[in-house]
Formats: sequence, C-alpha cells, structure tokens
Amino acid sequence: MPPVLCLLFDSDGTLVDSEILLAEVMGEILPSFGLPFSARQYMEEFRGVRFQTIIEALESRHGALVDGRFPVMENAMRGRMETRMRAELLPIDGMPDALAALAGHPKAVVSNGPAQKILCAMQSSGLAHHFGNNLYSAYALGVWKPDPGLYLKAAEGMGYPAQRCVAIDDAAVGVAAGLAAGMQVIHLNRFPEEEMTPEGAIAITHPGELPGAIAALARGAA
Repeated sequence: MPPVLCLLFDSDGTLVDSEILLAEVMGEILPSFGLPFSARQYMEEFRGVRFQTIIEALESRHGALVDGRFPVMENAMRGRMETRMRAELLPIDGMPDALAALAGHPKAVVSNGPAQKILCAMQSSGLAHHFGNNLYSAYALGVWKPDPGLYLKAAEGMGYPAQRCVAIDDAAVGVAAGLAAGMQVIHLNRFPEEEMTPEGAIAITHPGELPGAIAALARGAA
C-alpha cells in the first residue's frame, strides 16, 4: 500500500473563501487609521502575508502610525473580520468533497493567522471535523510564512518528517515556505491567468484535483 502522507493545509484562500472578506475589512479599517488601502490592493499585493508585515510596508510608504494605535487597529480589524466570517464564510468550492475523499490521511491547518481566527474559520465553514485540534497558528508558534519554520513545527506536532508531509497552499508565501521546508507542495492556484506556480510545486486550479494529486504523490513515495 502507498504510505500515508500528512496533509498540511493553509486556511485563507485554500480551505475557506475568506480572502475577499479580509480584503474588504482591511479596506474599511486601515484608511480610518491613516493608512491608504483598498481591497484590491490586498488581493494583488498582500495575499497570505502577515498583518504586521502589511502594516510595516504601508507605514514605509505613507508614514508611521501614532504610537499605540497598532493594537487598537488590529483589534478592530480582527473583531469585524470574525463577525463577517461567522455570518458569511464558506469553504472553497469543492473543498468539502476533497477533504472527505482524503479521509485516510492525517490533516492539519497551518496558518499565518491567530488561533482564534483559524478556529472561527473552521467552525463557520463546517470544516472543523476534518482537523480536530490540529490547528497550527503562526501567532502561537512565533514564526510566519514564508519562513519554513511554521510548516516544520506543524509537521513535528503531527509526528511526521517533512518528507512525508504535503503542504497545500494558495499563496506565494505559503508555497515558498513549504518548498523551503523540504515538503511536497501543492499550489492551489485559483488565479492561473495572473499567478505562476513556482518550480518544484504541483499546480492545481480546483480542489477536485487534490485527491488525485495526493494519490500520485503517495505512489511516488512508496
């Protein structure tokens, strides 16, 4: 039998269709704190990037926030985002069926977001039962994609070597992290007309392709 692979999923844009919600919330909140920003800008430039890194980039362009305003802004953004996720969040089209087809593989969520956001996303989208408590947050572990350390710490927590793990991610920072971690990487490229899949990663454009891609990787690892 082909070996069981450990599947490490990004959350935003991979499992759940949260990125447009996040883009809209940031487009509402950040300008009110003096940082010009739009939803389109998030989607085109900052998908999957750590919130603090986005703010630092904007401050370098538009001037620094007043001291003490960052946590106020972040709390406002997180609160509004959770409200919208609980009311509107859906899984990525085709992902529930793909996860069901992959029931024989251990799975975890590995995200640059806070633990509460990951948990809210899984609960709101109806995907929580696929992952249980296997939720790995960059905020909890102190390392953010594209640093490979986040995926490596998740692999360690799941009890699998990197070579037996598959990182599944839609964003450039996540694909880079998985490749640097020495894992097999599947790039869920939902914008193939606009984005290239880096060398070394496997490109798919829809979750329906995921079970076949995992089966092929398992055969190759046998």
